[in-house]
Amino acid sequence: MKTFKKRGALTHFQILSEISKQDPHLKQKDLADKLGITIQAVSENIKSLIELGYITSKDGRSPYKITQAGIDKVKKDAIVLRKYSDSVLETMNHYKTIWPAIAKEPLQKDDIVGLYMDDGVLYAHKKEESATGVVLDDAEADMDVALTNLTGIIDMSVGEVTVIIVPTIKEGGTKVCDINLIKNVYEKGTNSGDKIDKIAVAGTVSRAVVKKLGLTIDIEYAAPQATANAARKGLNVLAICVGDMSKSFTRELEKEKIKFNIIDGGK
Repeated sequence: MKTFKKRGALTHFQILSEISKQDPHLKQKDLADKLGITIQAVSENIKSLIELGYITSKDGRSPYKITQAGIDKVKKDAIVLRKYSDSVLETMNHYKTIWPAIAKEPLQKDDIVGLYMDDGVLYAHKKEESATGVVLDDAEADMDVALTNLTGIIDMSVGEVTVIIVPTIKEGGTKVCDINLIKNVYEKGTNSGDKIDKIAVAGTVSRAVVKKLGLTIDIEYAAPQATANAARKGLNVLAICVGDMSKSFTRELEKEKIKFNIIDGGK
């Protein structure tokens, strides 16, 4: 497509194509309407085409006639354009939307597999599920597998988020945190009674609190966005954040319409 990389090359091609139809009544306004450009732009392009020897005109006005050089130019550009469009169509005919999943068992190319979510991860196996896909290439168990032709609905509910605000270091940090309260919230789970799947932290005091509780940090970088993303995948998240950092969580969760509640973790 190098032919059309120069500025105005495609417009030149279009104008030459229209003039080649040998319509003696073709006006600049007609060209402007057909090409969706201004009359001034048409006038400037016609002037360039005359200078290049591709068309002839009396005083730059219609009727316009295409020269042999112009005809050769249109043919050459049309062939380039056709080859490009053919290659695009060929690509589209073979194009497949590909989704990654984890193979729960050895899978072979063309297997029709059932799909399900577990702990925020998409899995594929040979059992029947409400959603299915077709395996594109062989895959070993516990390895990634490429899937196409996904159909059905993957059973997945949106998770909940519990945001606990802990004191800043200026306010006393962990020394004035209600560690027992935070521990009870974790053990109790969400308001719906479901277990906490992931723990997110924002701020140094939050890290210290989680360490004191003997828990594992799952999310710590871009925590508000990652927390919302985890909840969208059906995970319940306990987000422990310092002071005003909670605002970033609430904004993100409200934007994504994720259910959450906020608890004061100070004494």
